[in-house]
Amino acid sequence: MKKTIVGLTEKVKLNGKNKNNETIVARMDTGATNSSIDLNLASKLTLGPIIESKVVKSTHGTRLRPVIEADIEIHGKKIKEKFTLADRSHMRFPVLIGQNILKKGFLVDPSKEIKIKEKK
Repeated sequence: MKKTIVGLTEKVKLNGKNKNNETIVARMDTGATNSSIDLNLASKLTLGPIIESKVVKSTHGTRLRPVIEADIEIHGKKIKEKFTLADRSHMRFPVLIGQNILKKGFLVDPSKEIKIKEKK
């Protein structure tokens, strides 16, 4: 299978219900087992429903997080995958792409990334 090379940050398209779509810059994280979406963004795009809960370890400790399934597009590849929901409002990237998606034919090149404007 030919791998798609992505940078540390990439523009991704999240496809919500009722043709509610948004293109945002996401962080590619090879150290994260699962992908994650900000709660407010998921709500705005009417993503869901919650299909399960999962215990997640992070720098903030171990937490039980709700899990949804969402459609995401990266470099033209459309993927339906599970995402945990978390408050990412204090983080630079509202979406984190983890190994569960990266294993589907992506290779991360750390020398590539999309610059984003800092929040003020």
